[in-house]
Amino acid sequence: MSRMSASRTVICLLRNDLRLHDNEVFHWAQRNAEHIIPLYCFDPRHYQGTHHFNFPKTGPFRLLFLLDSVKDLRVTLKKRGSTLLVRQGKPEDVVGDLIKQLGSVSAVAFHEEVASEEKTVEKKLKDICCQNKVKVQTFWGSTLYHRDDLPFGHIGGLPDVYTQFRKVVEGQGRVRPVLSTPEQVKSLPLGLEEGPIPTFEGLGQTEPLMDCRSAFPCRGGETEALDRLKHYFWDTNAVASYKETRNGMIGVDYSTKFSPWLALGCISPRYIYDQIKKYEAERTANQSTYWVIFELLWRDYFKFVGLKYGDRIFHLNGLQDKHVPWKTDMTWFCAWKEGRTGVPFVDANMRELALTGFMSNRGRQNVASFLTKDLGLDWRLGAEWFEYLLVDHDVCSNYGNWLYSAGIGNDPRENRKFNMIKQGLDYDNNGDYVRQWVPELGGIKGGDVHTPWTLSNSALSHAKVSLNDTYPSPIVIAPEWSRHVNKKSSGPSSAKGKKGSSYTPRQHKDRGIDFYFSKKKGF
Repeated sequence: MSRMSASRTVICLLRNDLRLHDNEVFHWAQRNAEHIIPLYCFDPRHYQGTHHFNFPKTGPFRLLFLLDSVKDLRVTLKKRGSTLLVRQGKPEDVVGDLIKQLGSVSAVAFHEEVASEEKTVEKKLKDICCQNKVKVQTFWGSTLYHRDDLPFGHIGGLPDVYTQFRKVVEGQGRVRPVLSTPEQVKSLPLGLEEGPIPTFEGLGQTEPLMDCRSAFPCRGGETEALDRLKHYFWDTNAVASYKETRNGMIGVDYSTKFSPWLALGCISPRYIYDQIKKYEAERTANQSTYWVIFELLWRDYFKFVGLKYGDRIFHLNGLQDKHVPWKTDMTWFCAWKEGRTGVPFVDANMRELALTGFMSNRGRQNVASFLTKDLGLDWRLGAEWFEYLLVDHDVCSNYGNWLYSAGIGNDPRENRKFNMIKQGLDYDNNGDYVRQWVPELGGIKGGDVHTPWTLSNSALSHAKVSLNDTYPSPIVIAPEWSRHVNKKSSGPSSAKGKKGSSYTPRQHKDRGIDFYFSKKKGF
């Protein structure tokens, strides 16, 4: 009798797939094991420094969201007769120890990842399993369209332009059905301690304070993710107007906000797709419902770009091997990251990120363009800073979008650059968002808040603003900004829509990708 049929204990190693629904690792283990060990490892390498600039790799907001997600999955599994084993250590070491401790492990199952650090862990896991004659079962489960179903023959045939990818996939691809969620999960073998979930202190972090202004005041976990989808789709019908509101900047419901849960796999993109299709059948199908799928496809695309190009997504010269004379002026970078560039729209977004771990899609596009195009700084400074702070950091989406913004990635148009003043007036035309996050400018009314350096001394004095004292002058001024200085709104009368200008951006033709989870839904 084979070892597989004799003992059949399967370790389900979980990483960025912290859910029970539509999870092929659990689905397979349920059919092929007598005992299942769901395992999550807090890998110490995730709490070290970033590769080039040594920022902390996992910041406080993402860690809080991760801890919530791990706790939630443990609760879910306990309700179904199991639990989640939690260990601090490298997954390859923890799995090796469990194999030796139990002597009955027949297989280790996990979802494959894309980037090199994760692939290195997978290689080490396979080596350890091979040494111990333990089967390795891997799956692909992080994208809407399965890697094996792409109509390109080989990943090398992936188009380098998103629109070409989208048209082919929409025309020839298929989304696999959602896998069923087990009512009961096979029990753990006897004698295993579930292990404590680490604290912030145990991981060398300080728990973040919550800011009441946050556009993402949500907790991690599969339960919260499914509740969010129910709220956004079925309870409020917000999804039916998503395309019109997705460029908002204030509030929770201007976008889906699925991206943090997607990043940790707390919700399956196939499940979102399945629910969209049901919503379209039962309620309405329009451009907004389609646009959610459109954004999921952007997320897919960057995963597949990561598969195609490997470590080139991290290289200074990008996918195009384009040599740009990037600067590393740390004084400018510190002004950018701390939200004191003197450009209010940039500063408001960077302060929101620092204080909440979240930033709107619109904000991400603009602060990235400002760093790479207006300041000319090394794009990796921005990418690693986002990696540190973003609650929804996903390696392929983050680096893929920074490459795109820097003009060395998948952008078919050369030298794309955002005009900070025009963008501020288009998407925060009454200045409500800027005043929310840059309160020292609170006395400046209407759209004038976007360009305080153009105001008269008397206007600044009346607003209790002193340039270079209470608020800095701009560290750079782009010549194209001047075209929009005299187009500012001057008060509430110019606000658009029932909720004011910050909620209802000016309508205009979409121009290219919306940065990092593109036109995204907050996504």
